[in-house]
Amino acid sequence: MDAPLPQLLNALDVELTDSSITDPTFFGALVERRNGSRVLSMPPGRSRFERDTAARMLLAEGLGLDAPPVPPHLAVSRG
Repeated sequence: MDAPLPQLLNALDVELTDSSITDPTFFGALVERRNGSRVLSMPPGRSRFERDTAARMLLAEGLGLDAPPVPPHLAVSRG
């Protein structure tokens, strides 16, 4: 989880795409397609820090990786 984000995404075989959702409370979504491929969809226009942090939280939570818990004021939901 300490690798630069592009390397981490590559190692986890996750494709990063821009989301069309621009709601300021939406940080992104990790989606596993029926064929098993994974996509991390994140809103464009966020700061590099925010995008990197949100991506790592979503990856850790969605893939069950060992990482600190998501801060209590944020919610990660599964659908």
